Amino acid sequence: MIQFPEHIELVDSRFGRLVHPMSKLERLATGFTWTEGPVWFGDHQCLLFSDIPSQRILRWSDTEGLSVYRRDSGFNNGNTRDRQGRLVGCRHGHRDVVRTEHNGSLSVLASHHDGQRLNSPNDVVVSRDGAVWFTDPTYGILSHFEGYRATPAQAANHVFRIDPVTQAVEAVVSDFTQPNGLCFSPSEDRLYVAESGSSHDDSVASVIRRFRVEGARLVDDGVFAEIDSGLPDGMRVDCEGNLWSSAADGVHCFAPDGTLLGKIRVPETVSNLCFGGSDGHRLYLTATTSLYCVFVDIQGAESWTTPSSPPVTTSR
Repeated sequence: MIQFPEHIELVDSRFGRLVHPMSKLERLATGFTWTEGPVWFGDHQCLLFSDIPSQRILRWSDTEGLSVYRRDSGFNNGNTRDRQGRLVGCRHGHRDVVRTEHNGSLSVLASHHDGQRLNSPNDVVVSRDGAVWFTDPTYGILSHFEGYRATPAQAANHVFRIDPVTQAVEAVVSDFTQPNGLCFSPSEDRLYVAESGSSHDDSVASVIRRFRVEGARLVDDGVFAEIDSGLPDGMRVDCEGNLWSSAADGVHCFAPDGTLLGKIRVPETVSNLCFGGSDGHRLYLTATTSLYCVFVDIQGAESWTTPSSPPVTTSR
């Protein structure tokens, strides 16, 4: 029988095909306050990620190590790339969603809904049609740790969609306690959204919900999976449709039918993750004070974020 290292837990035998018995959990960098928002730039062979309380976006590469990509980031949290290779991020401090253009300038994509300020945009994804989908919980306005304390102006903590043509900001789901991480299935016919309301209310189930995507609408498809350690935060889907979610004890991997396949144990609470590396087989993990990396034997569904994308302009 194949022996896997202690940090890899097989709950279902199928997980053995997605990981490797020689895979090590490597801590790449540490000393941060609260890391989040990893996004891979294949054209530059580097990872960008946020240290929210320190108001920095950091850059990691195997050849150059750690550097600062952006200072005074406005308590930037979640990040992604659009189809033109541009960085799209969520800023708690400014309570907006912002895009970094190729010349380094910033364009605000969303800051208000129904004439009122957003709460604190948290995580973001971009669909093939160019629409931007993001969650808007209240974490960035609950204290001065991840933003600035304020009273919510929105009637609910929504999941929003920014129309690619009109730029209209529309609430597509409004019944979450605290919507958090989100990701599409490989075909983008399903959207997964994390419910992290148990962070402040033990009565809220720590679940990942699934929605059918019907154009600009989302149709509730029920609970996809439940996290049994802590709560779900950031997550990604691999090219076979398996969902990898952050948790208090590491990363939990679920089959497309919601079956828990296995876990990657991490000594710190994981906030978010993404696939990357020169071969697409590295899983980068932002975990409280550190950045980790582990080899996985599967690639992420976002294969378009590879070296064909336009370059990003470094902004310090």
